[in-house]
Formats: sequence, C-alpha cells, structure tokens
Amino acid sequence: MALKAAQRLHSLGRAGRYIPRLFGNISQGDVCCASELRIAADRPIHHNCVLGRMGFSTITRDPSFLASGSVGLHKGSVFRFRLTQLHPPPEAEERLFGKRLAGCSSSRQVLRLLRHAETLSDVMAAGALHRVADLEQEGCSLRDPGVLEKDEVRSLCFQLEQDSGRLTDGGLVSALMACTRLFLDPWSTLVVRLVAESQERLDRGRMSVGELCTLGRALLALEGPGCGMLGQVMQQVQRRGPAAWSLAELLGVYRLLQDGAAEGGHQQALLHGMHAHALTLAPRMDAAAVSGLLEALVALEQSNAMPLVMALCRQAVRHVGGFTDDQLSLVLGVLMHFGHGDVHFVAAMERHVPRVAFTARPETVTRVAQYFGQRNILSRPVFDALAESFVYRADDYDTGQVARQILPLGKLGYLPPNAGEVFGKVEGILHTRFSQFQPRTLLSLLHACTLVERFPVNFVSKVFKSYFLQELQEPGTAMDRLVLAQLTQLYMTVKLECPFYGGPILLPKYRVKSFLMPGGSLETLVDVQLYNHVRSGLVTLLGARTYFASKVLTPYCYTLDVEIKLDEEGYVLPASHNDYVHKRVALCIDGHKRFTLSTRQLLGREATKQRHLRLLGYQVVQIPFHEFEKLKNQSEVVEYLHNKIFPKSYRLSW
Repeated sequence: MALKAAQRLHSLGRAGRYIPRLFGNISQGDVCCASELRIAADRPIHHNCVLGRMGFSTITRDPSFLASGSVGLHKGSVFRFRLTQLHPPPEAEERLFGKRLAGCSSSRQVLRLLRHAETLSDVMAAGALHRVADLEQEGCSLRDPGVLEKDEVRSLCFQLEQDSGRLTDGGLVSALMACTRLFLDPWSTLVVRLVAESQERLDRGRMSVGELCTLGRALLALEGPGCGMLGQVMQQVQRRGPAAWSLAELLGVYRLLQDGAAEGGHQQALLHGMHAHALTLAPRMDAAAVSGLLEALVALEQSNAMPLVMALCRQAVRHVGGFTDDQLSLVLGVLMHFGHGDVHFVAAMERHVPRVAFTARPETVTRVAQYFGQRNILSRPVFDALAESFVYRADDYDTGQVARQILPLGKLGYLPPNAGEVFGKVEGILHTRFSQFQPRTLLSLLHACTLVERFPVNFVSKVFKSYFLQELQEPGTAMDRLVLAQLTQLYMTVKLECPFYGGPILLPKYRVKSFLMPGGSLETLVDVQLYNHVRSGLVTLLGARTYFASKVLTPYCYTLDVEIKLDEEGYVLPASHNDYVHKRVALCIDGHKRFTLSTRQLLGREATKQRHLRLLGYQVVQIPFHEFEKLKNQSEVVEYLHNKIFPKSYRLSW
C-alpha cells in the first residue's frame, strides 16, 4: 500500500492543476494546487459501499501562513483552513471543542460549530470528521452522502491533504481513520497522502501504542488483514509489552485485534499477556471500558479468559446504573455468551430494571428478560416490572422482541400479577401481526404460552396446517428435532387441556417419540447423584430392585425417572409385568436443574410434564432435592419415600 501510495503521489505531482479562487478579489498570485478528492464507485473502500464523487474547485491556500500544528478557520463566505504554529489553541479550548462536538446531534450542527471556531488543531479537525461519521454512518454507507460536498468538509479535507507532512502523529492517524469511516475512496489523493505519510512515521518507530492502534484499524478498513503495513504495526505494538500499557492503550489494542488484526489466531500469546494485565486494571475500569472489553473477548473467542470475564462482571456491578442502553445490552449479551452469572450483578439489576423498564430501549429491555431467562433466575421485581412495561410498550416492539420477552416467562413457569393484561396484549399482537412473525419464532412463542397454561387455541390451528409446517423446514434439510418436539408437545397440550379444540391434527410424521434429546430437550435429565440415593432407598423400601423401573419412556413421549406398577389392591408388581396393572406411579426426582435458581419453583417444562402425566392417569410423586437433602440417614430416607409413595399404607419391614 505504501509503495502504491508513493507512486500515486509522484503522478499527482506531475498532474496537479491550478484553480483560481472563485470568491473575493482574485490576483495572479492567488492560485493553488488543488488535487481532486475523489469518492469513486469504481474503487470502493474495504466496506463495499456505494460511493459518490466529489472534487474541489473553490478552496485555496493562503501562502502567507507557514505551517504546522493547528488548523485555522477564517470566517466569511469562503472557509479556509490554515496550519500555523503561531497561535495553537490551548488545551482547555480543545477539551471544550470536544465537548461541543459530542453535544452535536446532527452533521449540520457540526458544520455550524466549525464555522464559528477561531482555530482548530489537527486533532480537533480530525475529531470533527469523526463526529460527522458518527452522525451519518448507517451500515456501510452514509445517510446523507451530500454532507461530503459541504464547504466546511471539503476545506478541511483539502488542508489535511496539502499539509499531511506537518500533522502531528495523533492528528495524522486520526484523520486517516476518519477518512475510512466516511467511506472515502482509498485511492483519493487525501487518503494516499495520509497513508504515505503514515508509512514514513511508522518507519521512524516513534508512534505511541494508541497511535499505532488507530493506524492499524485504519489499515484494516482500507486493505484488510493482509496489509503489509499492518504487520509492521503489530511488531511495534508487541515490542512495547502489555505490562507497560495504560488502560487506554490496552483497550486500543483489544479493539485493533477485534477489528481483524488477530485473524487466524496468530496473536494468542499477546492476548494471554493482555488478559493478565487487564485483570490488574479491571477495578479501575469505567462503564465504557468494561462493556468494550467484554465485547472484544466475545469477538476474539476468548473462552479461556473466564477469570477476566468474572472480574469484569464484578466491576460491572458498580456501573449497572451508569451503563447506557447499548452498553447494558452488550454486557448482558456477553454474560449470556459465556454463561456467567453473579449474585451481586443480579441484585444490582433488580434495583435498576424497575426504574428504567418504561424508558430503556426495546432491545435493552428484551436483553434483560433473555438474560434472566437463560440463567434460570426468577426475579419477581424484574419480571413484574418488565410485564408492566410490556402492556404499555408492546406495540413498539418488533415481533422478535415480543417473543423474546414472553419466552422467559414460559421457561421459568412464572405468571406476573398482570398476566391477564400481558397475554391479552400478546393475543392482540398475534391477531394483527401474525404474518410478520418468523415461523420458528411464532412456534416458540405459542409453546411458551402453553408452559404457563395459556392456551392459544385460535392460532394453534394455523400452525398445524401444511403450509406453515413447510415454512418451519429449512430448505434442503430435515426438520429440526427440537421444532418437532415443540409441535408434538403443543399438540398434546391442546388435546389434553383443551377438549373443545376441533382444528387440524398434527400428522404422525411431524411427531417425535421422546422429548428427551441431545442438544435440546423439553425435559431435564435426572440428577445422577440424587437418583442413586433415591434408588438405594427404594430397594430397601420395596425389597428388591425388580419392583421398579428407571428411565422409562412412556407412549406419551415423556421419560419417567422411576416407574412403580400397582395392582388393583395396591400391591407392588414387578417392573417387568404388564398384566393386572391398575395404577402407575411416576417418581419425579427433581434436582437443582429442574428449578429456578433463586426460588424453589419448577421450570415451566417440568411443571408441564407433571401436569400432563397426571392428566394421563399417572400418580405423580415429586421428590425435590431440597426435601431429600434434609434426610440424615438411610432409615429417614426409607421413611420419607414410604410417606411419599404410600401415604395411607403401613410399611412392612423386609
């Protein structure tokens, strides 16, 4: 890139053209070399965007100012930026300008701020371009490409191009980064000059780590990970060593690696050193640093950095109330990705969510529900607040957000106090926006409703139609087994609990034989240790292992942890006997994973399983872990099991 840039500059020196100033008094000396800044569609930037075209014809350099250090802006009808060492803006003025830039809510306000500025340093000038990019970027293009035609932007870019050699290192790399964010043509004269000058500064080896990171990110945007200069940047970054970096430099390197410099896993040794240094700095990180670093760990697939994730989660507790909506969404997404939870973080969220449930962005509110649902945390303050806000805000949510807020209620088996209003709202949305739901999202939503005994009969009939079933299937593949399991349980629910249902049936080819499946299941596997203790007690109680069966698959897709068969008089039959069976006892040995974390409430799928088994004629006996763990010896275990299974019978001693 640097060689190409040098060749480009050589050709520009021969091809430059002189353009007279079009405003004010013109004399023979008032001419300048104005090379055209192009934004060309035929040579797109790395982002693959649709680009426009722009040239300069009205901007001039005033030769009376010699150069370096800051950019001066003349007021009047022609905007002229000059570089000068005579009157650089004070540091306090730079900070004030930065605050005013941050307060601009449109590019028009940024341009107005430029028109009223007395002097601008190169860093301030680059900052103005960055703010325009912040406000105009939308995906890989600008909302209003015409902003690049404004005199203020054109003048600023022209002066940065002409005086690239006199810019500070920080101003140079920041200006180059701003060009990539504005999607300027990589072969425009401005970008070429800035890249060539950056190569010269890089060869000197005097750039700070922060400046190297900015340069590296700009090079990634221009040429991708294969850029030759990027390798030189990474060599200089690694020579400094992570232990000597400041927090800002550490975050800058994480961002550089996240943007693509770590592609191929070549920087893992560097990352290990960075993780160790980040652990020491975590207690001093602010909200932006915590969220940014967590995002980088996910992007870099650092599953081995759990100590750092836990440290950042502890620090996040302090910033829960200070996170922006985007930052909080990011933190929750990362914690879900790593499967990490913290009781102090949950407590902070329980205080924070009720205050912001009505004002936070829809995606943030949805992420909160998802996080608590994924972690199996039944927090009544959180879900009650989300339920209240859902009633008033659901019309502003997209269909995916509606589903993702209801799914946790079904998973946790929780009905908020205003459940009638919540599910009334859901029904209204289904009536008005049924066709807008993605097929699998809709199926998951209807299934979640049944887990809390809310039966969407009017919509189930549509789901069982052949057209919808075809929509559920990915082209060229067999239908997902979890989807088939949801369909099967949904059908079982309406047949068992909605006897008035008269809609289409679910064809046998769409039904599964077992809800217990690897990778995704509608049942929870039995806790092995708890099962072994119960089995030992049952052998003592019943006299032999032959009088009960384990892991029995029923004709109704559910798997029983233990099944005991009784004859008409209540005597226990051997498990192998199928004749004279009058009653079947289903023991549900419920370990920790079948309950919510914060309360001793069965998960929605487990409560539904036990409800269905009772409707199918089984005598369901629940053996919850929190009761069983209180038993001190084998005799207490046997007595407990007898009272549970045969509450009205006298126990015999074998």
